[in-house]
Amino acid sequence: MRCLVTGATGYLGGRLVPRLLAEGHEVRCLVRSPEKLRDVPWAADVEIVRGDVLGDLGEAMRDVEVVHYLVHSLHSKDFANADRKAAENTARAAERAGVRRIVYLGGLHPEGTELSPHLASRKEVGEVFLRSPVQAVVLQAAVIIGSGSASFEMLRYLTERLPVMVTPRWVHNRIQPIAVRDVLRYLVQATTLEDRNRTFDIGGPDVLTYLQMMLRYAEVAGLPKRRVLPVPLLTPGLSSHWVNVVTPVPRSIAKPLIESLVHEVVCREDDIREVLPGENLGYVKAVELALNKVRDADVETRWSGASTPGAPSEPLPTDPDWSGGSVYTDDRETRTNATPERLWEVVEGIGGERGWYSFPLAWAVRGWLDRLVGGVGLRRGRRDPHHLHVGEALDFWRVEEIERGRLLRLRAEMKVPGKAWLELRVAAGEGHGSTYRQRAVFVPKGLVGHLYWAAVYPFHGIVFGGMVRNIANEAELHKNFRKS
Repeated sequence: MRCLVTGATGYLGGRLVPRLLAEGHEVRCLVRSPEKLRDVPWAADVEIVRGDVLGDLGEAMRDVEVVHYLVHSLHSKDFANADRKAAENTARAAERAGVRRIVYLGGLHPEGTELSPHLASRKEVGEVFLRSPVQAVVLQAAVIIGSGSASFEMLRYLTERLPVMVTPRWVHNRIQPIAVRDVLRYLVQATTLEDRNRTFDIGGPDVLTYLQMMLRYAEVAGLPKRRVLPVPLLTPGLSSHWVNVVTPVPRSIAKPLIESLVHEVVCREDDIREVLPGENLGYVKAVELALNKVRDADVETRWSGASTPGAPSEPLPTDPDWSGGSVYTDDRETRTNATPERLWEVVEGIGGERGWYSFPLAWAVRGWLDRLVGGVGLRRGRRDPHHLHVGEALDFWRVEEIERGRLLRLRAEMKVPGKAWLELRVAAGEGHGSTYRQRAVFVPKGLVGHLYWAAVYPFHGIVFGGMVRNIANEAELHKNFRKS
């Protein structure tokens, strides 16, 4: 089959593409920023088309038989309207192109009750596709358990960091979680499913409350017994603030996730098992597999891979473009006896558990302040401890460019009155050793932007100066250790 995958840079889309390829399907990916797929292992095996589900989809749909629709506008203020228009535009384009089927993953929801805005929107998108002349298979899932998923990260951090758990009323609602590998299996199998135009509820074999999910997670992870303190007045809105403080998942994502858990989300039917073969994993096994992936640093995709709303998306402008405008830079350089290869290992391994090689408290405080104003903060960490690729999140930065062994450019996604970048460069030294160059760039927005730079500039000597010294020292220490 010739398949079009939308949302290929997202958590599920980035995992679905290689599985479709493994089944022998031809895959085209529709993405707004093709460079984000440059470093993924399967990039050379797919066709990549620049575009958006709200724009002209003629080229993207050309000769396509099945569309896998895995996008939604969760973060935007008017996300329900944006999602509806995008679905309608996709359905019309699919009809014009003669597409045989649309496969959509929506949210499991109860009938006859007022849904949260997030679940109501997911339901509406499914209905748009089902009303379309193009045949649609709409899969509906509750909590997805898999390494790197926002739902799993929220569950993991809440359980691991809180030996005494403050539990609101919604943690007692029943949920039917499903392993991410089973979701992906259904998405792949739906590609060649015999003629259907309907929804299918999909879930694992276990029906649990969220509290039971946390307690069983603690058992699997080998944590001491967790104690529970009920707080019935803790609303979903207040809960999302709590999640924002305790976990890496920001409030903008935690709120719709929690609002979905206010409802009991249990499969009403199990028809999928009659038409698509395979046994689904139980909850405990799904948690074990996800934890193993995290511990082995083998997380394929993460929730943070998607772009952050409100963050600048433009690449670092070239110097001539700054003429007539304002730009502030902080340039630093040092020579080191370490080889360029070793220095690059330190540069590419920056962030996450290793930190930023200077004044940890200052970086932590900046992350906390960012979370308080609705930013992503520092706790997104990194997907892999050693390697980065373009487009992925790195704490409160996003990787904008990598030239292996030479350049790492990061674009800031923290809340700042302007746009900011950080460049780390490695060059071979004259004769031996290497040179490390570091440049911070800030393009202010309005008077507040200029005042912001003036306020933080006195700390640059400590923060950025410390980075230069400590990165060089780290490379040299490891070099000397290897020699001994």
